[in-house]
Amino acid sequence: MASHEFSIHHYVDTLLQIFELDNCEEVRPEVYIELLVKKRQPHIATQISVQNSKRKIAEKTDTPVEFLSKYDDLKARNSRDLDLLVYFLSKICDDDRVKTFLKRIADNKVKAKTEEAYQAHNVVVERLQHGAANLPIRLEEIKKALRMKEAAGTPMPSEAMRRLFPEKFGVPAKAEFQVPDMPEWFNLPYLSQDFLNEGPIAEEAPIGTLPLQDQEEAIMDDLLYTLEGITGKYIYPLPVSHPHEERQFTVDSTLDPTMRELVKKVLPTCADYSLTVRFIEEKSNFEHGLVNQALAAAMQNLMKDYYLIVAQLEHQLRIGQLTLQKFWYYIQPSMSTLHALASIASTINKGHCRGGSVLSLLHERVLNSVGDEKLHKLALYLVEATSLPYFDCLQKWIYKGIVVDPYCEFMVIERSKVHKENLQHEVSDSYWEQKYTLCRDRIPAFLQSLAEKILTTGKYLNVVRETGKNIHCPNATELVYSMNERVMTEQIERAHDYASKLLLGMLMDDHQLIARLRSLKHYFLLDQGDFIVQFMDMTEEEMQKPMNDVIPEKLDSLLELALRSSVANADPFKEDVRVHLLPYDLISMLNRVIAISARDDRECHRPDPTELSLSGLEAFSFDYEVKWPLSLLLNRKAIIRYQMLFRYLFYAKHVERQLCNIWMSTKSANQFSPFSTKWSTASFALRQRMLNFVQNLQYYMSFEVLEPNWIHLMAKIDKVKNIDELLVCHYDFLDTCLSDCMLTSRTLLKTVHKLMAVCVMFSNHMLRMSRSFEIARGRTTEMSFAEGHSLSEESFAAAITVHEESFSKCLGELLTTVMEESSQLNDPKLINLVHRLDANGFYSEQITMALERSLRDTTITVADAVDDSGTPRPESGSA
Repeated sequence: MASHEFSIHHYVDTLLQIFELDNCEEVRPEVYIELLVKKRQPHIATQISVQNSKRKIAEKTDTPVEFLSKYDDLKARNSRDLDLLVYFLSKICDDDRVKTFLKRIADNKVKAKTEEAYQAHNVVVERLQHGAANLPIRLEEIKKALRMKEAAGTPMPSEAMRRLFPEKFGVPAKAEFQVPDMPEWFNLPYLSQDFLNEGPIAEEAPIGTLPLQDQEEAIMDDLLYTLEGITGKYIYPLPVSHPHEERQFTVDSTLDPTMRELVKKVLPTCADYSLTVRFIEEKSNFEHGLVNQALAAAMQNLMKDYYLIVAQLEHQLRIGQLTLQKFWYYIQPSMSTLHALASIASTINKGHCRGGSVLSLLHERVLNSVGDEKLHKLALYLVEATSLPYFDCLQKWIYKGIVVDPYCEFMVIERSKVHKENLQHEVSDSYWEQKYTLCRDRIPAFLQSLAEKILTTGKYLNVVRETGKNIHCPNATELVYSMNERVMTEQIERAHDYASKLLLGMLMDDHQLIARLRSLKHYFLLDQGDFIVQFMDMTEEEMQKPMNDVIPEKLDSLLELALRSSVANADPFKEDVRVHLLPYDLISMLNRVIAISARDDRECHRPDPTELSLSGLEAFSFDYEVKWPLSLLLNRKAIIRYQMLFRYLFYAKHVERQLCNIWMSTKSANQFSPFSTKWSTASFALRQRMLNFVQNLQYYMSFEVLEPNWIHLMAKIDKVKNIDELLVCHYDFLDTCLSDCMLTSRTLLKTVHKLMAVCVMFSNHMLRMSRSFEIARGRTTEMSFAEGHSLSEESFAAAITVHEESFSKCLGELLTTVMEESSQLNDPKLINLVHRLDANGFYSEQITMALERSLRDTTITVADAVDDSGTPRPESGSA
C-alpha cells in the first residue's frame, strides 16, 4: 500500500464516520479503497468546465448571488483547489441520491446539535442560578466589551485598524513569527504621504466668485496639492470607512461647469495616488513580509517619476504657461501607470495576499498585459523586483537545504516540533512527510509545476546537512524571474539531480543500505533459519511464562548466543537486533497499524482484554536499532511491519514445533495407551492434517510471497534515482507482503489465528495425555488408569472429535473467506494457498456437503412448519 493509499484509507474512514457508517458490518472499507485506488486519475480544470460547473451550482442553489460572490472572493485570494472543489460540487448536484443522503445526514446533525444546545442551555441556566451573586460583575465586563467593540466600528486611521485587527488585513498571527518592534517616530501621522485632513480645511470664499482665469489658476493649484495627498481649498477628500477603500473627493459646486468636468477627469488619478501610497506605507511594515516590502519599495521607486511630473506641472503653473487643458494633457501618461499600481494594490488588499500569492498575481498581470507594451514593462519590472527576496529563499533551499523564511512567505514550511529522533520511537511519526511540507497558497503560479521537485531537492540536501557534511552544489546559479519558464526549470532540475544523487549515494555507499535490508530479512523474515531454531530451543522454557514474568535481559543474552553460534555470526549488524516484548497480540497490532494510518486515536488506544494475559511467546518480537539517516527508510512505521511479519512466521514456527513434539512424545507412550487403535490413528491423522496446514502456510509465505517480492524489491532498488522512489519501493514491498500474507484483513487473520489456537490446544492436550501415560507407567500415586476421567477412552475420543470438528470448521471458513476475498478484490494470489491446503479437494467436498446438509435441514423445517399450520403437503408427484 503506497503513501497515497494510506491517505485514501484515511479519507474513507473519515467519510464513514461522518456518514455514521463506521459501525455498519455491511459496509466494507476495503472495497471502496480498492475501487478508489484503481479509478484514481488526475483532473484538469479548464475555463469551460469551471464556468459550466458554476452555472450548474448557481441554478441549483437557493442563494446564487452569495455563491458567485463567495467564489469571486476565494478566487481573488488565489485558492488553489477552488476549481476542483466547484467541479466536485457540480457532480453532487447531478446525483439526487447523494443529495438526499447528505440532507438526511445534515438533518440528523442539526437535530443532535439542537439537543446539545438545549442541554448546554440548561447547564448555563443552572450555573447562573448558583452564581447570581457574581452576575453584576459579569454584566459590567460584558458592557465594557461591547463598548470597545462599538468604538472599534468607527472610522480609524489605517495603522490603528491594522494593529487592532491584523487578521482582517491578511496579517498572520504573531505566534507564527517574531515581528521586530518599530520606533515610535515611525507611526507619527505627519510622516504619511496620504491626506491628513479630510473635509474642508477652513472657510473660503466660493471659487465661483472669482473671474474665470483666477478660477482656473486656483483650481489647478488645488489639483497639484491633491495629486500629492494634500487637502486643497476647493477640492477636499471625503473620509474613508476602511483603510483599503477608494477615496472620493468633493469639488466646490460654484466652479465653472466646464472646468469642473475636466477636474473630475483628473480626480481618479488622485484617488489612485491615495490608495497607492496607503498601500506602500502599510506593506512596508515587517508583518506583511519581505515580498510585500519589496513590492512597496518598487512602487515607491516608480512614484519618483510621478512626483517629477507633478513638480514640472507646478513649475509651468508658476511661470504662467499652464492651462487646465494642458494640465489634463500632461497628466495622462502618469494616469495609466498610477491606475495600474492602484489596481494591483486593491487586488492584493482584497485577497490579503502575501508571499507567493503576490507573485502569482503579478505574474498574471504580466501575461495579461502582453498587448500593452507600457503596462507589460511596468508589470515585468514589479514582478522582477518583488521576486528577489522570494528567489533568495528559494536559492538557499535548493542549493543548501536551509529554510530562511522569517515572515512565513516561502512555499516550504518547516515544522520545528517534528524531530528525527522520533523516527525510532513513534509509530505514527512521519518525519519525511511532515518535517518539510508545501503550503499551496504560497506557491507562485510560475513555480506551480516545479513545487514538488523544489520540495524534494531541499529535503535531500537537508538530510545530507543533518549528517554533518558540507554541501557545495556545482550547478548553483542565480535564480531570477523570467517569462521563459524553461530557464528556471533547467536550473531547478540540475539542482534536483545533484541533490538526489548525493543523498542516494550516501545511503548506498556510506551507510550500506542494501546490507541493512539483507540483515532485516535474515532476522525478521527468517531468511536464515538455523539461528531461530537454536534460539527457540534455548528459550522454550522462558517463553512459556507470562509476559510479566519473562526476563528480557535473559532473552537478549540467549539471542546473542544463538547469533554467535549460527551463520548470522558473519552479519556485521547483528548487534543492532534486540528482543522486544510487545504488550499486545498480532491482531491488536494490526488494529493499531490501521488506526494509526487512519489517524483514529480512539481505536489506537482501545484496550483489548486478551492483552492482559499474554505469554512470553505471544508477546515476543525482535526490534532493530537504526541511526540517522537510515532511519528515514527504516523508521518505526517500517519496523512495525517487519515485526508483524516476524510474529506471524515465528508463531507458525512455534506451532509446527509443537505438532512435531506430539509425534515424538506420543510414539513412546502409544504402546502403553489403553485406548483402541482407532482413536490413536485418528489423533495421528488429525496431527498430520494440522502439520500439513502449518507447513503449507509457512511455505506459501516464505517462497510464494516473501522471496519473490524480495527479488522484485532488489530489482527496483537498482533502478531508483532518488530516496522518494526508494521509500515507495520499500513500503510497496512491505505492504504487498502483509497483504499477501493475509495480515491486512481482520477476517482472514482472525480465522488463521483460530486455526493456530486449535492446533496449540490439540498439542497441549496430547502432551498432557502422554505425560499421564508416563506417570501411569511409573506406577506413581499421582494418577492411575482408574483415576481421573481424562484417561478414559470415551473422554479421549470426545476430545479428538471436538478438535477435529473445530479444525475442519475453521479451515473451511478460511478457504471460503479466501475465495470470497480473492473474487471481490480480483486478486488471484491467495488462490495458490487454497490449492495447497485443498490439493485433493477434501475440504471443498466437506464444505459442499455441509451446505447441502444445511439446505436440506432448512427445507425439512419449513415443511414441518407448513404441516403444523394445517396446510396439507403436496404429493410426491405433484409440482
